Amino acid sequence: MTRALRIAGIALLAFAAWQALVTLTGLPRFILPGPGLVFGTLWTSRALIAEHAVVTATEVLLGLGLGAVLGFGSAILLAASPLARSVLRPMLVFSQAVPVFALAPILTLWLGYGLWSKVAMALLIIYFPVTSAFFDALMRTPPGWLELARVMNAAPSRILWRIRVPAALPGFASGLRLAAVYAPIGAIIGEWVGASRGLGYLMLLANGRAKIDLMFAALIVLAVLTLLVHAAVDALCRRLWER
Repeated sequence: MTRALRIAGIALLAFAAWQALVTLTGLPRFILPGPGLVFGTLWTSRALIAEHAVVTATEVLLGLGLGAVLGFGSAILLAASPLARSVLRPMLVFSQAVPVFALAPILTLWLGYGLWSKVAMALLIIYFPVTSAFFDALMRTPPGWLELARVMNAAPSRILWRIRVPAALPGFASGLRLAAVYAPIGAIIGEWVGASRGLGYLMLLANGRAKIDLMFAALIVLAVLTLLVHAAVDALCRRLWER
């Protein structure tokens, strides 16, 4: 309850500062609409915004789920196999060296303007942080635990699954928390490059038609969606692995 009140207080201060900026500077509404106008548009266009928000939420959740599964498997493969580390780690680093915006048109060309090009974009942007966080945690298993397991003649596979993986799950949770914030970025970039639905598409459409209040309303919904996904992932991680 205290956390919710704190968040509500910060939000109220931000909106008050927003209104003060609009009032004091006299900026026209096509440059910076006031919060009253934006929330009015949010209410009157709620059905339209909700329709596009569902599409973006689906892209984010699918990308997050696939990224979590692939990142989990990749990190275990890297931790278990020196050959995989020598081959895959440079590829992971290279995937982050290529700008995300440069890959979005290619994914759209390959996968089309539908759902899966955006899911792939979200997956691409979160795969590295999930894999990297979990792999680093797997490689930081307390040496005493590993020595004790070897003294007891435990097989490498049992050491991996019974000791290293459970000890590294908090690191995996950290990667998922980062992914929950990054996944909407990937989905929105994909929608900006080519889409017919989604909050990113709606923002571009509103901007092109000079409906800046609608653009800000979609942006607020996107921010709320990101916060909700992060809060859900954080609560799930705490429940499963950090009790």
